[in-house]
Amino acid sequence: MFIIREALSQDMQDILNIWLNASIQAHNFIPDSFWHEKIVDMKHVYLPVAKNYVIEDTHRIKGFASLLEDQDMLAALFIDPEFQGVGYGSALLNFLKTQYRQLNLNVYAENTAAVEFYQKHYFSILTQNIDAHTQHAEFAMCWNR
Repeated sequence: MFIIREALSQDMQDILNIWLNASIQAHNFIPDSFWHEKIVDMKHVYLPVAKNYVIEDTHRIKGFASLLEDQDMLAALFIDPEFQGVGYGSALLNFLKTQYRQLNLNVYAENTAAVEFYQKHYFSILTQNIDAHTQHAEFAMCWNR
């Protein structure tokens, strides 16, 4: 049985490990070095300004989500690659949908598994842009209650 809760400061290392490993796996079109270079920013810039939730099962964090509440922006949703495909991502996203009336996100167009995941959860593609950091195409997607 899993629980979803707000992240605590002692969860930071688990969150960072999941983010790094899942980012490398999901974004094989971007060099691994990019993600390694961004881990300090993730820890000191991005996570501190977000409301972070973790999904935990058998006392182990399986994934997390980060929201920028003032923008209804789902800035991150990552599941440990070892535990993907068993429903943790869906459970976390469904939980967030009970907390927010609208969720916006950006996802790389080449990350087709993630695009399909969000479409399965009733997110619509609004626009396509180019990510300034990587120069890869990304979709802006939105879900409304």
